[in-house]
Amino acid sequence: MSITYEEFKREASRLCGTDLFLYKSQQMDRRIHALMSFWGISDYDEYLNVLKTNASRYQEFVKRLTINVSEFFRNPDRFMELWEKILPELLQRPGLVRIWSAGCSNGAEPYSVAIILNELKALDRAVILATDIDQEILEKARKGLYYANEVKSLPPDLREKYFQKEGDFFAFSPELKRRVDFKKHNLLLDPFPQEQDLVICRNVVIYFTEEAKNKLYREFNQALRMGGYLLTGGTEPILYYRQYGFENVSLSFYQKRGLPQPEEEVLRRSLP
Repeated sequence: MSITYEEFKREASRLCGTDLFLYKSQQMDRRIHALMSFWGISDYDEYLNVLKTNASRYQEFVKRLTINVSEFFRNPDRFMELWEKILPELLQRPGLVRIWSAGCSNGAEPYSVAIILNELKALDRAVILATDIDQEILEKARKGLYYANEVKSLPPDLREKYFQKEGDFFAFSPELKRRVDFKKHNLLLDPFPQEQDLVICRNVVIYFTEEAKNKLYREFNQALRMGGYLLTGGTEPILYYRQYGFENVSLSFYQKRGLPQPEEEVLRRSLP
């Protein structure tokens, strides 16, 4: 008798080190079963065995857990606010400005921040960490090669200044590439880097359950210095931001003003 789907998800979670039950079930179930159908697998025992014995299919499975879509200056208004307000404010503080791009995908997001810092003549004042769960997408980010649609939101003068056309690709500035430290990191499992001034996590938590979101927002708050900022995606407003120790200072920007309330209180307020 084959294992059930719930048992499969439990075993697959152990195998890949990511709790699949913390993702919204509708999106996760669709991705899991799409691969099952594509590979012509008939039951969950066979599916689990394939993941344990076929390295390439295991990597494809892990890759399906995340949706790696990004581009330079995605949602340009948010990046202009970073340029004109948030980063200049942070740069007035003593010491290095620590910036973490969490769920950085192909690197367009942290590289966009590097461009802004360079334009502000402050690249030497900042440390940029970029993390993602997908090792393959991190390798792509380190290479810094992008298609035209991935740089389409950049102002033309910045595209000309920071990219070199190489065949079908736009190659990002080698000097700025060296300023971003890419590392593998699992938001649901690994410890968060601390003493950050700016955390950017966009279009990631939308795929997680409310329980997982509560945990992440609390940990983002604790990862930030007092007065630091969290930038979220446009479709990811934090409804109970004060319970997490934040103030909503503008669209998608949350500033750390305190410490989060006890987790059970936040969970109680977030439940319908």
